[in-house]
Amino acid sequence: MSDGGLTVLDGTILRDIELRLPDTNGAVTGAELLSIAETETSSSLFGLSLPETLKSNALKRIHIDAVNFSSKEFDKEEASSLLKDYVIAIADELKDDPLVVSVLDGSPLRLFLEDEDDFAMLAENLFTDLDVVDKGKIQKKEIRNALHHMGVELGVPPLSEFPVLDDILKKHGAEGEEELGQAQFAESLQPVLQDLADALSAKNIVIIQNIKISNGSKLRKLLADEEELNNVIEQILVTDDAKDEKVCTQAIRASFEKNGPMMGLPPLKPNDVMVLLYDQVFAAVDEKNSGDIGRDKCVELVKSILEKFAEVLEANPILHDL
Repeated sequence: MSDGGLTVLDGTILRDIELRLPDTNGAVTGAELLSIAETETSSSLFGLSLPETLKSNALKRIHIDAVNFSSKEFDKEEASSLLKDYVIAIADELKDDPLVVSVLDGSPLRLFLEDEDDFAMLAENLFTDLDVVDKGKIQKKEIRNALHHMGVELGVPPLSEFPVLDDILKKHGAEGEEELGQAQFAESLQPVLQDLADALSAKNIVIIQNIKISNGSKLRKLLADEEELNNVIEQILVTDDAKDEKVCTQAIRASFEKNGPMMGLPPLKPNDVMVLLYDQVFAAVDEKNSGDIGRDKCVELVKSILEKFAEVLEANPILHDL
């Protein structure tokens, strides 16, 4: 699933991959199983190295302790079953808590390079940002900072993730103290971006963004966990004053606005899309309920509101910065 240059990894693609154990007549160790599963999933997710927390949570889903599991041996049939279970657990973990990534393949850079006006505007803006003293000149080594200014949003990976970038800068002598005017800066920047675009085309880089996506999955889990759901309801209805629909609804909304992220709702910010979502959901509730309302009815109201939020977020997931 893609969204404006960002790609959401929700595990869907992992459910259809063909998993094969290496040809062997002997036993397969747990460590080998984990390695095979992680290699297969990584190759299906643009070569992304799976975060340790993701792998750990997936193993917990299938009740596996990685330390003890690694040294165990399994016959081929058992190993095959465990392999599938682990990959599905990774898919389930991604469904509940998707990763948002940028796949850098050189495309945005090529778009700039292929359009003279766009490239000229880019170079001018970068030069202006870097010429902090308004001298009309910057040193050639500032090209490195220009790439940093462009960042992942414009298709440039961090140097820490793509050491080849250092070689490209050295190749084009973009590290000296020679002073450049705006036109010279643009001329020096162009071949650097061209080589970078070519390098990324040959080897894509995947960057995990510091973005969460709320898709209703966590709310669904809450609704399915009776004990946890009852705890949430008790926190909302701390008094017996919710005797009419208006008071009950106000108590629910106040609690959701304060504690929503812990339940799986995106954080609420002024002038944010979530304000509109809250208004939409609670307006629908107001239409269906009016007059006196007992505590039991208020409990059902909490559940129906959670279900409505889950339904809306499942249809239209919301991305939000961490």
